[in-house]
Amino acid sequence: MDRYENTEFFVLIQPMLENPEYQKMKNIVHHGISRIDHSIRVAYFSYRITKALHLDYRETTQAAMLHDFFLDEVLDENVVNRLRRHPKYAVCNALRYFSLSDKQIDIIRTHMFPITFTPPKYLESWIVDMVDDIAAIYEKGYTLKKQFHAATTFLLLLVVNFLKIK
Repeated sequence: MDRYENTEFFVLIQPMLENPEYQKMKNIVHHGISRIDHSIRVAYFSYRITKALHLDYRETTQAAMLHDFFLDEVLDENVVNRLRRHPKYAVCNALRYFSLSDKQIDIIRTHMFPITFTPPKYLESWIVDMVDDIAAIYEKGYTLKKQFHAATTFLLLLVVNFLKIK
């Protein structure tokens, strides 16, 4: 977080970070990292892209911070149903604690398109949708790489110890 402090980006995300309910997401693992860290990554790159394109980067950044604002895992054994439902939970939570524009609601509600079927109405919504997808792939890939590294290290140590025994 230090790299963002005292920047325009940090000022935009500060209301979320100061919200006690939002802070609970620090303890929720999402794509192998905390849900807050994932949201910050999505918000940061959405901020950079929308600002560079002279779009509504303020609303986009804040909506991106709220795109996964749900505290309980969506209960459904079907993964696709969980993916489809969580944007609605995120909108409901966000509206409980923050004032949102129609654009921000659309950004949160449609960030799982095409899984949710409803296409985004705004260019900013499309950007958050794509950034979220890329961030999720990166985070999951990084997590899998760490797990693979740990597993191979364990196996190598096992082999070395086995060879020492003989």
